[in-house]
Amino acid sequence: MSTPRYVSFDPLRTIGFADTLQLKPAQMYDKTGMLQNAECVLFPEYWQLNALQYAWKARVFPSEASYRIGHNKIEMTRAFLAVAPHNTPDTYILANTPANAEELWHSLPRPFVAKLPKSSQGEGVWLIDTHSDWQQYLGKADVLYVQEYLPIDRDLRIVLVGEQILAAYWRLQSPYSFHNNLSRGGEADFSPVPQAALDLVLNVSRALEINHAGFDVAMVGARPYLFEFNRLFGNKGIEGGDARISTAIQQYLAEKRR
Repeated sequence: MSTPRYVSFDPLRTIGFADTLQLKPAQMYDKTGMLQNAECVLFPEYWQLNALQYAWKARVFPSEASYRIGHNKIEMTRAFLAVAPHNTPDTYILANTPANAEELWHSLPRPFVAKLPKSSQGEGVWLIDTHSDWQQYLGKADVLYVQEYLPIDRDLRIVLVGEQILAAYWRLQSPYSFHNNLSRGGEADFSPVPQAALDLVLNVSRALEINHAGFDVAMVGARPYLFEFNRLFGNKGIEGGDARISTAIQQYLAEKRR
């Protein structure tokens, strides 16, 4: 069998891609030669990266940075602080010890936001207002990851594929919680998006070499603040859905061949 242009480990995201071999992650070690010689390996799982990139020198999409930085919110925040410190909420990252927990509780204005480093769709995020809230979070967290609470009732989802913004829309806060995620009851609003937020996402994604992500951004006055990004994002709120995302990926990969 001749080597295909692409090898994909996520058929749902690459359905219809021409000259693409669709594999299950468990088949990786059966197709070593194809993976080494393919033009690009698409959507591997995180655990596959070391073998693909360091052992076999395979080119991967999304980029390695999209995987490494996007895998952990703490590492993500540290990267944001390096390239956009004035657009990152005040953040405290400390070992979960009684002394650190006590210090944060007495020093931070309330409410504040506490998070688990690995979560998505609004899971693992708490608004801390009472000592009971804090104690519940402490029982779940290995590391204390706390951010200032921004006075907002909506945020932005900005979707980037390759080097272009594919979609941008507001997410209105759920009537049932402080979350804005569509999966948690938030509502999409397609009112105009501030250019400052779009520029921030483009600048940060270029600086960090992120090429496939849904960024969550808050606006406080005229200043955008980065919360996080999801390497694998849903198509809610994206006109054209999966088909448009698929087309954008293929165009980007084709441009990189030139």
